[in-house]
Amino acid sequence: MVRDYRVISGDSHLQLAAERWTPHIPAKYRDQAPRTVRLPDGTDTTVINDKSFRFHGGLIGPYESRSPIGGQFEGSPGAGSPEQRLEEQDVDGIDGEILYTYVQGPAFYAGIDDLAAYKATIRAWNEFLAEEYCAVAPERLMGMGLLPDTSVEDAIAEMEYCARAGLKGVYLSKYPSGGEYPSPEDDLFWAAALDLDMPLTGHVQFASKTPVRTSYRYDYDLNEVAGGVDPFSKFTQYAVRGAGNALQMIFTGVFDRFPKLRFYFAETQVGWIPHFLDTLDDQYARAIPWAERLTGMKRLSRKPSEYVSEHFSWGFMHNISGVRVRDQIGVGNMFWATDFPHAETDWPESQHVIEEIFTGVPEDELQRMIGGNVIDYFHLTTEVQSAAAKTAADAS
Repeated sequence: MVRDYRVISGDSHLQLAAERWTPHIPAKYRDQAPRTVRLPDGTDTTVINDKSFRFHGGLIGPYESRSPIGGQFEGSPGAGSPEQRLEEQDVDGIDGEILYTYVQGPAFYAGIDDLAAYKATIRAWNEFLAEEYCAVAPERLMGMGLLPDTSVEDAIAEMEYCARAGLKGVYLSKYPSGGEYPSPEDDLFWAAALDLDMPLTGHVQFASKTPVRTSYRYDYDLNEVAGGVDPFSKFTQYAVRGAGNALQMIFTGVFDRFPKLRFYFAETQVGWIPHFLDTLDDQYARAIPWAERLTGMKRLSRKPSEYVSEHFSWGFMHNISGVRVRDQIGVGNMFWATDFPHAETDWPESQHVIEEIFTGVPEDELQRMIGGNVIDYFHLTTEVQSAAAKTAADAS
């Protein structure tokens, strides 16, 4: 369906009671499925085995009335039916949303011990998105498919299902092989994603037990070859959300092998990026000569900042400083979002936020950041109207 968009959130979330979607899990695995539990204080939590994630439905609305204590799925903004979600978009002046699942993503569902049940649960969520929730208005409800982190083959198979089912993109919580480092096996996935023309995204960064600033895989002891100094830590010491993962991919040659590959990290804010890019190139120039000589780390064919600017996009919400330095980030790399219904959202006042943070921004740049970049990245079928054109059309 062709749709006229003006404002699209590049990062929103579905916080749904488990019972809304777990019927899609095959019956033989349903005893291991997530379930909603009402706590003694009257708030809801989602439980898998001995893991739980408390529903924080009280962190939206006027700041004075917010509370992290919890809430109930039923009746809460952002936690209802797809029809309710469309009404919430309308109230907020939003024409569509890129929708992620719970904060932890597949890592939360990994509480399921049986791998077959785990993969069936991931498939059930994706089926629910494609066949039930997003199907109500696929041009406005754009859920990101989950991928299992069990193997590259499993990730490719689920991505292929998501593409067939019509989902607009897939969300990685780890590298395709399931690890915290890029691996040669991942190349099969990157190639498949390009063949499918499937948009790839992560939320904040890849979940990791290893600090990203020291997470470059070496096949030797750095104490023996470089006096214990880790060159990758030099490159990433000023990195913020998602940037460390971006550098992992850059320094392992992913984009030299796949020059058309792109990646979007949601909810990073962006005001830090110009400083990061400057210090990245400076640290690279200082460290790569000895890193190449002592550790065998390969030089890049370009400045590392050029790889970042060409291959990565970043999500932001209320981030005035980021908008001010947009020319240094690249207007085409910036996706504005509401983060609804999480604590960073200003729903239902997003139009006021847009007016505030984009004051003085030229119309063409505004349209890129509040919708056009998302349209291009996620291949949305659309006829984009400028704010001025939309206002004129409404008046007539």
